[in-house]
Amino acid sequence: MGRRLVAFAFLLVLACGARAQQPSSYAFDIPRWFADSFLDFRDEVADATREHKRLLVYFGQDGCPYCRQLMVVNFSQAPIVEKTRRDFVAIALNVWGDRETTWTDGRTMSEKALARALDVQFTPTLLFLDERGAIVARLDGYYPPQRFESVLDYVAQHLERTQSLGDYLRTHVKDRASDRLADEPFYLPAPYDLHARGDGKPLAVLFETPDCSPCDELHRDTLRRPAVEAQLGRFDVVRFGLGMPTPLVAPDGRATTAGAWARELDVAYTPSLILFDAHGKEVLRISAYLRAFHLASALEYVASGAYRGEPSFQRYIRERRERVRDAGGNAELW
Repeated sequence: MGRRLVAFAFLLVLACGARAQQPSSYAFDIPRWFADSFLDFRDEVADATREHKRLLVYFGQDGCPYCRQLMVVNFSQAPIVEKTRRDFVAIALNVWGDRETTWTDGRTMSEKALARALDVQFTPTLLFLDERGAIVARLDGYYPPQRFESVLDYVAQHLERTQSLGDYLRTHVKDRASDRLADEPFYLPAPYDLHARGDGKPLAVLFETPDCSPCDELHRDTLRRPAVEAQLGRFDVVRFGLGMPTPLVAPDGRATTAGAWARELDVAYTPSLILFDAHGKEVLRISAYLRAFHLASALEYVASGAYRGEPSFQRYIRERRERVRDAGGNAELW
């Protein structure tokens, strides 16, 4: 394989397996079939193109339960592993790592600096690059297997040329779930004027679809947790159906519809929660599967204004975890 060494093994090397006590060169464990790279992504894109593949860049970190879920659950399913190995060259990066990288635009920096430059706020984050080195799909957080496999199909078939990832997932992922959107008493009622709220609160915008099992779990469990409820009380919260023609006034004062606004925001996953400050500027979005501690942390990060002094949500959530534990609280990550 020239400069890339790939170990052809189907089984994963997991954090909880026989190698659990052995150090990982990436500070987290990844499948053996991920590429061993010199991290010059200009060369990696060219090499992948010659192999008629696309590049998959994975950002993770040690101790991340969602990273482990990706490795243990998603990359233990034969169809996902087969599609990933057939259609992609996968490279792993550590969001806190010091290895030198060269990005597709020629900039040279450490792994952690590259993560900052690409605004990686969640782990895992996966970037899918086309033959020119452009990012054609981005997953900010964990996607369960059924949706993750659909993303692989979307990118491998070059479907970004004809439709958005959000539109593709909406029609190609069918979860066994409720066929109705769940209501909550804290939702803002219609008419939806998100520009003229005037109460000084930040804004939380939730996008959902029917037949969405993660949406059902969000309402059944996560939103019922006291820590999440307490933080939600600091926001104006509004919910829209993804792709629906619901009229609204966006935070910047433009009249639009829920479907059109979601496309502008590039919402690809449901549930997605986008957090805006009191002036209508987007601060953080949660566009993947999150459990209660991470969701409460994201809400607190925005509502408290902590993002102004700490631009890294990952660093904030680590510090918050220690604070909660020191106070005797529950900081269960998964």
